[in-house]
Amino acid sequence: MHETADRAGEPGDGGTERRSLFAHRDFRFFWAGETTSVFASNATGLALPLVAVTVLDSSPLMLGFLAAAVWLPWLLIGLPAGAWVDRLPKRPVLITCGLLSAAVLLSVPLAWYAGALTIGQLLVVALVTGGATVFFVTAYHAYFPLLVGERDLMEGNAKLQGSESAMLMVGPSAGGLIAQAFGAATGVLVNAGAYLLSAFCMTRIRKPVPEDTRGRRRAGLRTEMREGLHFVLKDAYFRPIVLYGAMANLALDGYQSIYVAFLIRTVGVSPGVVGLLVAAGGVGGILGAFVVRPLVRRFGSARGFLIGRFAATPFGLLMPLAGPDLRVLFFFVGLLAVDGSLVAGNISLDSFRQAYCPPRLLGRVVATTTFIKYSTIPVGAILGGFLGDRIGLRPTMWIMTGALVCCSLILLWGPIRTVRDFPDRPADRNEELHA
Repeated sequence: MHETADRAGEPGDGGTERRSLFAHRDFRFFWAGETTSVFASNATGLALPLVAVTVLDSSPLMLGFLAAAVWLPWLLIGLPAGAWVDRLPKRPVLITCGLLSAAVLLSVPLAWYAGALTIGQLLVVALVTGGATVFFVTAYHAYFPLLVGERDLMEGNAKLQGSESAMLMVGPSAGGLIAQAFGAATGVLVNAGAYLLSAFCMTRIRKPVPEDTRGRRRAGLRTEMREGLHFVLKDAYFRPIVLYGAMANLALDGYQSIYVAFLIRTVGVSPGVVGLLVAAGGVGGILGAFVVRPLVRRFGSARGFLIGRFAATPFGLLMPLAGPDLRVLFFFVGLLAVDGSLVAGNISLDSFRQAYCPPRLLGRVVATTTFIKYSTIPVGAILGGFLGDRIGLRPTMWIMTGALVCCSLILLWGPIRTVRDFPDRPADRNEELHA
């Protein structure tokens, strides 16, 4: 993709005075709503395992099931969610997801106060919040280009990914410190409040967006799902990207499902330190969001994407070296580099997808690519927990970080390795797809 240089006060108005997207009121509320939702999601991702480990004394295998439950909804409803979101106004979907997530999270501290909290309830909470995330992520990616316009996608995605990375840092840190100070179950209240704030911010967006959902029900849900799946699987760029994403996510969640237990039980750090160490991912993400635009300008969007993956991912092999005292910095540096590479790549890929896909298919393409990439996450989470039980937590960390490094080779299959920039439209699509 190629960046455009000039913009007036509102995105996409064709003017020449360049101003930040933060001058756009509706983008500010969208940014705030998405950022607080990511804070809640990241804090919850640490809070639920902390509750399971410190309150319920759960095994590594059960932690794997808990991590898998968050992502299982992508397998169950990921594809139809794309078709549903393409039919619906996007903003009400975003608001509803925030309210639903807040409601189910509130049940955790209430059950704990009543002495009735079980791992079964945590699994249900993880499933419901995961289902809400399916719709939120799909609607968010489909709504954003309608809100800001194609020429602002790279800047907007960089700002959103940068704030997401900050929340990846702040969310686990805050969650770990709150859990240490007030108890893991009580800390979940903060996450519920963040989801409520996200929903409120989305209600403050005023600009009507050009969402044409008329007549789509006539095609039928299965037909619409097949159309999105066909677009992704037949495209030479999407095929290696989604295959890489699926295999990389298997490895990522293979170690992410157990690294709380690894840090507490093997390395021997406190919940508060766990939060600070996991926040390294947020630090890396912020750095990735800052470097992606200079990287794209210097090397191109496709070539810069590959450079980031191959240069930074091997640092993940430092994480299994973590130990007491200063050796915990191995985990910090490894996670920082891996997550920095992931965020920089996601900015390029999100901007590519939003510009490349026909608008009427975007929700389905988002859901299809995410469905394929996330389909391996429950498998990776359960596999990580199983191996953690059988061979130990540190050997499992070695296996999964090593697998992540090897996954990058998949990206060399297809045209990505031969081009400088991602294209901004499919070269071989029928015109009817762009109608």
